[in-house]
Amino acid sequence: MVELSRDHHHGLLLSWKIRQGLKKSIEPERIKRYADHFFENHLASHFQEEESFVFGLLGNEHPLITAALEQHENLRRLFSKNTDLPATLPAIADALEAHIRFEERELFQEMQRTVSEEKLNALTGKLQTLDAKANPDHWQDRFWER
Repeated sequence: MVELSRDHHHGLLLSWKIRQGLKKSIEPERIKRYADHFFENHLASHFQEEESFVFGLLGNEHPLITAALEQHENLRRLFSKNTDLPATLPAIADALEAHIRFEERELFQEMQRTVSEEKLNALTGKLQTLDAKANPDHWQDRFWER
């Protein structure tokens, strides 16, 4: 679970960067380009790894898994939206942060309580590539720093 939590840090930074960009009156299109890049090169694979390897440990019928899957779908819809960016970008930031907090505070805690240590350890080997898949810090337009 440590790998996922470390990876979640990048998602929380995306929410912060979106908010910083909006606060600094950066053109929404610039912010959206970064958000799209982050989603396509980082977050989409993160969701896929969770859905493929993690969620099955509790079962897709578990209420926390159902909620997580609904949140993933909502985030995919938000990231695919290219209209009304002044409203869409804060919605992405808020939904992503809320989703990460939910997984960290509720879902992962439930998994640690109910899933065997053996299964959690087996998961670790599958998730060690998360950080290596995409480093979102290599974006040239660092609008959040201006």
